[in-house]
Amino acid sequence: MKRDIISVLDMKNDFEKFVDDGIKLKKNFKTGKKDSSMDRKTLAMIFEKASTRTRVSFETAMTQLGGHAIYLSPRDMQMGRGETIADTGEVLSGMVDAILYRAFKHDNVVELAQNSSISVINGLDNLEHPTQIVADYMTIKEKKGKLKGLKIAYVGDGNNTANSLMLGAGLVGADFWIATPEGYEPPDHFVKAARSLARKHRSELEVTNNYKEAVAGADVIYTDVWVSMGEEQEREKKEKEFKSFQINEKMVSLAKRDYIFMHCLPAHRGLEVTNEVADSKNSVIFQEAENRLHAEKIILKKVIK
Repeated sequence: MKRDIISVLDMKNDFEKFVDDGIKLKKNFKTGKKDSSMDRKTLAMIFEKASTRTRVSFETAMTQLGGHAIYLSPRDMQMGRGETIADTGEVLSGMVDAILYRAFKHDNVVELAQNSSISVINGLDNLEHPTQIVADYMTIKEKKGKLKGLKIAYVGDGNNTANSLMLGAGLVGADFWIATPEGYEPPDHFVKAARSLARKHRSELEVTNNYKEAVAGADVIYTDVWVSMGEEQEREKKEKEFKSFQINEKMVSLAKRDYIFMHCLPAHRGLEVTNEVADSKNSVIFQEAENRLHAEKIILKKVIK
């Protein structure tokens, strides 16, 4: 039976094993251990949105595992000229071994998965970013040695990354606080799902408009861009409303002294985070970015047989 990774919840039974196995794969790679598990395997990568980390990490992951990746933008394929998502899924299922899809709409990723006999991986959509979150929790565990019982504070927009990070916290038993300006909280159904997971794993989930509450005593401070791709028309409005939610030295002084700062990148320095924080000794943003490569490897190994 094929395995799709459309949501973090598709890893709900073994999410921390993804994290641990990703860390192990990284260690093996650093010591020169060869892994050819994707030999003669091909990944089709459909990108409706621009990408640096997702494209490079998946393409490099396939290469380092002995496989091959094909980059496809809508202008390169018939899906951009009216071929249905369903037909695209059927066609690619007969030619490649898995599909990575970075889409504007979550429903399109679901539709592709429903019409493909091979695994579909969500490379980011408007609701979730599950592959990023595997790398994020790998980074936290590498730095902190554990996940359960940590306090993770997300400050900023209640967007796709926030949704997935929140679900991940519930799965690993970390306390999760999300602070957003009023009106930018994550969708209720994500909060409900994450809160249910948190209760099961005896952790807390709090949604607030008070960043001081969220950041106080935090082990991890996480942020993302205020204006996501496709929201450019809201830039001026959001930058004004988010101004007091900037991650700066004053804000991070409320966290634990050994807190780590995370950002899924790209960062708009001077907006959601200052250079002083992004380049500080507490910042792990580039380790986090590097971990995308090894997170993609473990995801590929678990879905491509």
